[in-house]
Amino acid sequence: MDKQSTIYIAGHRGLVGSAILKNLKEQGYTNLVYRTSSELDLRDPNQVASFFEQEKIDYVFLAAAKVGGIVANNEYPADFIRDNLLIQTNVIDSAYKNGVKKLLFLGSTCIYPKLAPQPLKEEYLLTGELEPTNEPYAIAKIAGIKMCESYNRQYGTKYISVMPTNLYGPNDNFDLHTSHVLPALIRKFHEAKETNAPIVEVWGTGTPKREFLYSDDLADACVYLMNTYEGNEMVNIGVGEDISIKEVAETIKDVVGYEGKLQFDTSKPDGTPRKLVDVTKLNGLGWKAKTPLNEGLVQAYNWFLENETAKSK
Repeated sequence: MDKQSTIYIAGHRGLVGSAILKNLKEQGYTNLVYRTSSELDLRDPNQVASFFEQEKIDYVFLAAAKVGGIVANNEYPADFIRDNLLIQTNVIDSAYKNGVKKLLFLGSTCIYPKLAPQPLKEEYLLTGELEPTNEPYAIAKIAGIKMCESYNRQYGTKYISVMPTNLYGPNDNFDLHTSHVLPALIRKFHEAKETNAPIVEVWGTGTPKREFLYSDDLADACVYLMNTYEGNEMVNIGVGEDISIKEVAETIKDVVGYEGKLQFDTSKPDGTPRKLVDVTKLNGLGWKAKTPLNEGLVQAYNWFLENETAKSK
């Protein structure tokens, strides 16, 4: 990408898109295009088509998606599969029709089979059954990957797909009903500290292991790959290490400064037992994650204090 290239960040207000936008600005890219969902509904093919015709986009970071944790995926499966299929289809097709030079599609590690060997290698895609709790979302993301591959094969486009591991950071969703585990725990521990609650309840057994990548690191990897990588094979983005939910909960407890006790509700689902991505390919392409979990959690909690707690005042 040239510094003057017209770059569209779809989903610029979310966890991923906001980090990509920040990274591009810091690296001196000056012609950045973005729209809020009220200005441009990516589920509407006509709106998307006219947007691409008008803006003459060179590069696209497709970070817009309907996302959520176990609760949201269980309660709104139709919304997750429909909205994500519409967003991807409209953006990818309009990018092709309007001569976009390159597109980066952001998937998710939930595309991998529930019981795939660990760590998750890119070639494990479609080798087994998916985790039932987020199957509709995963199927939509798999469709996006295959759409990029298919457009490359048929039309000679240069569309790449990346699979980030579990993310956290500024502009995360901290709503207890729809968020992922890490921001939900930040809110739970903060509220328990504020109310002097004696116990914080955590879903499941605490034994599942998860890998957590700070959003600024993901953004840096995406911009790096947009500039250096071409190929039909998707690329995992992660740190290459995982940690149990129990350990994560205890770390967040310390960061927040909560002094009560942890209690695990074993009647609630654990989700996938382990989800660690193999980052051999990414590291071989010349990129490695930089932010340690403790450091990232402090930054995420500080952002929460400055932004989320201000809403309730």
